[in-house]
Amino acid sequence: MTGGARTAFTSLPIVDVAGLYSADPAERMAVAVELGKAARETGFLYVTGHNVSGELRSSLLESTKRFFSRPVEEKMEIYIGKSKSHRGYVPEGEEVMADGKRDLKEALDLGYEVSVDHPIVKAGTPMIGPNQWPAIDGFEQAVSSYYQAVFDLGQHLLRGFALALGQEEDFFDRFVTCPPSQLRLLHYPYNPDAVDAQGIGAHTDYECFTLLLPTAPGLEVMNGAGEWIDVPLIPDAYVVNIGDMMEVWTNGEFIATSHRVRKVREERYSFPLFFACDYDTVVAPLPELLKEGETPRYEPLRAGDHLYAQTMQSFTYLIEKVKRGELSLPEGSKGLSSFGQEARQKAAVNG
Repeated sequence: MTGGARTAFTSLPIVDVAGLYSADPAERMAVAVELGKAARETGFLYVTGHNVSGELRSSLLESTKRFFSRPVEEKMEIYIGKSKSHRGYVPEGEEVMADGKRDLKEALDLGYEVSVDHPIVKAGTPMIGPNQWPAIDGFEQAVSSYYQAVFDLGQHLLRGFALALGQEEDFFDRFVTCPPSQLRLLHYPYNPDAVDAQGIGAHTDYECFTLLLPTAPGLEVMNGAGEWIDVPLIPDAYVVNIGDMMEVWTNGEFIATSHRVRKVREERYSFPLFFACDYDTVVAPLPELLKEGETPRYEPLRAGDHLYAQTMQSFTYLIEKVKRGELSLPEGSKGLSSFGQEARQKAAVNG
């Protein structure tokens, strides 16, 4: 393993990405160097200097609070199990992580808006399609505007990562044309007894990378010594972490780092945008990124199938469909937590 996630880091690097928006290639490259260093050494970083306005973020939070304050019966009108594209309300306890514990949160899952008459949707591609929107005035506009802005930030980061890997800026663009990039609106209710309660179990993210906007502490990252490190809030900063697909593409040069949400006592909102590549992308170590004499250490996998398989193993409504024989896991599916430090440690013990 070339990445420094095996080191006992105790804090995350902060990268000002304002230079990614510059017309000066040197300024973009300077940011890319810092992004690459963070992606290799921790797999997690703070991002500042972005173009997602405070107004958009405030509108997102206000709209989210309005939705989650509604009665459960009303929220269940757009229950995720009613969607053909995995979009909608996720009640508390719906999700189960690799340790078998149910998550103590509720969510509204939205994505890259794709109409029902789009060829990808007509083909029955999982995880892609129209959103289920709540009947709240201004909600769709506020959330859609935020989505577009944070997705644009993701596109700039993707180009920065390409530069960090010694490639042209548009190297990865061909893989991101109609992706199942999901925005989750997460709500962790106030729980005075949550001294050591689970919010989200330990995992890596299944996509290329994640851009997280939290409102309160609770996120923890596992360092290379197996220790859980708190990720405190930094005003106006996003927390960005490398996902499974980027680890595979780079043959482990960039690393997906295990993380979880713990100590959820105060009410907390969190907004991760999971920046994905297109569903049919076959992800394997890219020849352009392999060093001389280096051999691929990952088997090829279909990006969308990996995402769908992980989702099918962690959402109760999909688990039940699999049990009933209505769905089946894609061929070659990996189990939960197949990436990250925990998976590497298990492999080391077993190997």
